[in-house]
Amino acid sequence: MNHWDLAYILGGLVLAPAWARKKRAGWGERFGRIGHMVTREPTGRARVVLHAVSVGEAAACRSLVPLLAERADVIVSVTTDTGLARARALYSDVCDVVRTPLDFSWAVRRFLDATRPDVLGLVELEVWPNLVRGCRARGIPVGVINGRLSERSFKGYRRGRAFIGPSFRRLDLAAVQDDDYAARFRAMGIAEERLRVTGSMKWDAVAVAEGCPRTEDAVRLAGSMGIDPGRPVVVAGSTAPGEEALLHEAVPGDVQLVCAPRKPEWFEQAAAAMPGCVRRSGGQARPGAARFVLDSIGELSTLYRMADVVVLGRSFGGLYGSDPMEPAGLGLPVLIGPAHTDFASVVGALREAGGIRVVEPGELGGVIRGLLGDDAARRDMGEKARSCVLRHQGASALHAQLLLDLAGRGGRG
Repeated sequence: MNHWDLAYILGGLVLAPAWARKKRAGWGERFGRIGHMVTREPTGRARVVLHAVSVGEAAACRSLVPLLAERADVIVSVTTDTGLARARALYSDVCDVVRTPLDFSWAVRRFLDATRPDVLGLVELEVWPNLVRGCRARGIPVGVINGRLSERSFKGYRRGRAFIGPSFRRLDLAAVQDDDYAARFRAMGIAEERLRVTGSMKWDAVAVAEGCPRTEDAVRLAGSMGIDPGRPVVVAGSTAPGEEALLHEAVPGDVQLVCAPRKPEWFEQAAAAMPGCVRRSGGQARPGAARFVLDSIGELSTLYRMADVVVLGRSFGGLYGSDPMEPAGLGLPVLIGPAHTDFASVVGALREAGGIRVVEPGELGGVIRGLLGDDAARRDMGEKARSCVLRHQGASALHAQLLLDLAGRGGRG
């Protein structure tokens, strides 16, 4: 047991009431007992373990995992229940998917005994001290890929640099998304020769479609809810409490509005904010309805294809934005609120290209009405967004080569 273990134990005791309120599965796995999850036999090639904490990071590896699997044995590890389910859906055909343990030293030892990586890739950040130290003790190189360190997170890390700084300095690589993130990683102690600016893999994971064709699945989903494809549709993705009421007021009453709350625990309040709305979970369409709640998981991507305008949630209040890449790749006009610091780099690139508009809450209604009344403006904005996505793709192949180089095998058996 080391000082990090003691700190985690004390922190766990303090936070125990909060943990107890939320149901979590896989407690044995959370303490490193994941041997039963590693089912594929080694092939003699390099073994790459990718740690992607939750749904977003798991999805960001959508292009990377197949590229690596062509040249190495791959294991994807995920922390959260939702992330684990998403990773299994995406990758179980090509690699093992396991749960990343809590960062206790004994749990890390069990995890490394079971996975036996030649290199560990930490997706976006996830620089856990015992995990990094455990790899270093075994001579396993560790690199951050698709690295990002938001301004908000950086403030906390910088305050605790005396404690967390050594873990950053032990990294063999930090391949980060842009120059701003590079400056923050540098400030945390990453040596310059280990720092690379490589772009974001999330651009690679985005499906790109000219003109956003409405797929059969999208039409079927819309029909099951009573959404009329012949009338204008505004899809608000990843909304947070308070934003549904804002959108309900901003979107004209004769325009169909679909709100997709970011978290299941927000479904009820979203429905209450839009009286008379149709809920996906209700299972009944109501022709002529104009307000809908997509209270399901995994269907937002499909429904985006029915949108005339997309609004990104968690950006009009006290949160930090949502990822605009997916609707941008579909060639849709995208609006986002002023609170988007967690996606500042992506929003900045799309904004510079003319593919997204940052809108204040009081302006939202006027901007939506303007776009719905101007087909040419919507097409132009959507095409600029799609072109921006295409220009930024390619980071996954670079990250794959960097990890294989770190493994010291170059992907050769």
